[in-house]
Amino acid sequence: MERDAAAPSQPRRQALIEAGYDQLAQRGFEGLRTRDVAAAAGVNIATLHYYFPTKEALIGGILEQTMQRFRTTIAPSSSRGDLLRAHFNGLRRLVADEPELFAVMGELALRSARDPAIAEMFGKTIEIWHRTMQGLIAGAARDGSLAGESDPDAQASLVISAVMGASMIPLNRQARLEATFGELERSLGLQPPDSERE
Repeated sequence: MERDAAAPSQPRRQALIEAGYDQLAQRGFEGLRTRDVAAAAGVNIATLHYYFPTKEALIGGILEQTMQRFRTTIAPSSSRGDLLRAHFNGLRRLVADEPELFAVMGELALRSARDPAIAEMFGKTIEIWHRTMQGLIAGAARDGSLAGESDPDAQASLVISAVMGASMIPLNRQARLEATFGELERSLGLQPPDSERE
């Protein structure tokens, strides 16, 4: 099957998303200018509008990229508890290696309170994360990786609220998020892997 000649170029679209992501992380939502995004991606503003007709469409692309980064924290495993541990360890890695990810999430969370279009997109993104986290917690509870009672829905909300809250305060963000992950693991009762249990 031939590729549609009118289909958007994925590399160019991706370059625009990455430029928007970088600008949002560095300048915040108020500093996100489509002309600057186009220039950073090496295209003119008309080309940017071909791929992203509105600023909200660009934000949607940035949210897709953000969620893709979060998906890298979940690797296949035979144990549901290992999946949950891997997710927390992956989040720690992202904090260390990609602090801009949490800056972007914080900016979008703040903006969603004032912008209905951003709120709708951001809400869908958070709902996907919530369902994923709920599944990880439920699975870990079933395989005995969590000590005590489990309420996967409430616990998923707690994890997301804590991570989002910690990510919105720029001072000492890395240390704050690391402490948050540790406390979340303790509050969930996440047990060490079987290989580390006596």
